[in-house]
Amino acid sequence: MLLVLDVGNSNIVLGAYSGDRLLADWRIRTDRDRTADEHGLLFLQMLSHRGITAEEIRGVAISSVVPTMNDTLCLAARRYFDVEPFLVGSNTDFGISIDYHPPSDVGADRLVNAVAAKEFYGAPAIVVDLGTATTFDAIAANGDYLGGAIAPGIGISTDALFRAASRLYRVELVAPASSVGKNTIQAMQSGIVFGFTGQVDKLVRMIKREIGEQARVIATGGLAELIAEQSETIEVVDQMLTLEGLRLLWKRNRGDSA
Repeated sequence: MLLVLDVGNSNIVLGAYSGDRLLADWRIRTDRDRTADEHGLLFLQMLSHRGITAEEIRGVAISSVVPTMNDTLCLAARRYFDVEPFLVGSNTDFGISIDYHPPSDVGADRLVNAVAAKEFYGAPAIVVDLGTATTFDAIAANGDYLGGAIAPGIGISTDALFRAASRLYRVELVAPASSVGKNTIQAMQSGIVFGFTGQVDKLVRMIKREIGEQARVIATGGLAELIAEQSETIEVVDQMLTLEGLRLLWKRNRGDSA
C-alpha cells in the first residue's frame, strides 16, 4: 500500500492507496511543532482505525508547502514504516515542462495538481485550489505547466477582516439568499461568498482567453464546494486531486504502485 501526504499550511490531507484504489483518506491540522514520533504515532492510529497495519505500507509520498516540516515527516516515514519516502521537489520527474521562473518556486501541490488534472480531465485545464491561498494554475493543451495566479485565501482574508474591524465578527460561510444583506451577518456572507466567487470567475475567464476557451476548470481545496455552487466557470470539484497526483508521481518516479 501507498500512504500519500499533502502537507498544506492549514491542513495535512492523507490517503492510503492499494494500487490505484483509494482505501481511506483523512484531514488533520498542520502542526509545525509536532515531532516525528507524534506524527508517526498519529498516522499509525488513523491507519489502524481503518484496519491497515504499518507493515502493509510499502511506500510514502509527500507533497509539502511547509519546508520546515519536511525532515520531520521524512523521519516519521523511515521510523514508523521502514521506507525511504518520496518527497516531491525540484528533482522530481513530473512528465511535463514547467514554464515558471525559477521552476523551484512553484508550490509542490500546484505541480502535483497539474499532473492529476492533465491525467484525469485532459488539457488545456485550469486548477483552482481554494486553500490557505487561492491559487490558479494553467495547464497548456500539450499538458505543460504555464504558471498561474495567487490570491489571499478566503480564510486568511476573513480573519484579517475580523481582526481589523472591531464591530465585525465571524459568520458561517454559507451563501445568503440575496446579495443585498439585510443585516450584518447576511452582508458579510454576501461579500465573502459572492465576492470571492466573482474573483474566481474573473481570473478563470482571463486565463481561458490566454490558454484556450475549451480549458476544463477543476476546483479543489477546503472551500471548493462552497464557491463552486455559485461559480459560473468551475465545472467540477475534485477534493482528491492532489492525492491522485501524488499517486501518479510515485508510480512515475518509483516505478511501482506500492
